[in-house]
Amino acid sequence: MCTGDCSKFIGAALYPCCALCIICNILLFFPGWSLDAVQNPNERLTPEVLYLGGIIGNGVMVLIPAIFIQCAGRSGKCNNRCGMFISIIMAAVGLVGALYGFIVSVLGLVYGPRCLYEFINLRVEWASPFKMEKDLIELDTSYLFNKAAWSRCIEPAGVVEFNIILFSTTLAGSIIQVVLCAIQMINGLFGCLCGTCRNK
Repeated sequence: MCTGDCSKFIGAALYPCCALCIICNILLFFPGWSLDAVQNPNERLTPEVLYLGGIIGNGVMVLIPAIFIQCAGRSGKCNNRCGMFISIIMAAVGLVGALYGFIVSVLGLVYGPRCLYEFINLRVEWASPFKMEKDLIELDTSYLFNKAAWSRCIEPAGVVEFNIILFSTTLAGSIIQVVLCAIQMINGLFGCLCGTCRNK
């Protein structure tokens, strides 16, 4: 496969990842499929949702480079050594965006959602319970491996599963984007040095 064809493939492969991460980030604004969190985001949404890792990082910061990377592989003005050099820079921008989305997704998984939580002293309040000291919520390990703790989140319904699924999906999308952008940086270097295999 020549460097131009590789660029076309990488650019096209980044589009569905961007779309998936943007959709997941938007859905995180509606935990438990409820609109209540959007009406009171500071109390009901975690900072990790508001960091917009899926929209800004995995979305915009990868989508714009993906468009140029694909253009660098198509026959036209961008399909030359200069275009491949620019594709290296664009892939680096995409890599930074994907890493930002990756970090936000990891934090979202580690800290868990905000919910109306029933503490061990029977106090009920809106909090990010899995971010607190383990003694307060009777957890020996991470909440990810303790399903019994999930039922203490009273509202929104199923918020823990919702949070885990969407942040995990964004995390997987981030990893794919990091790999593809890194490959394009190498591919762009070869294209810059050796040409794009386009027909003269």
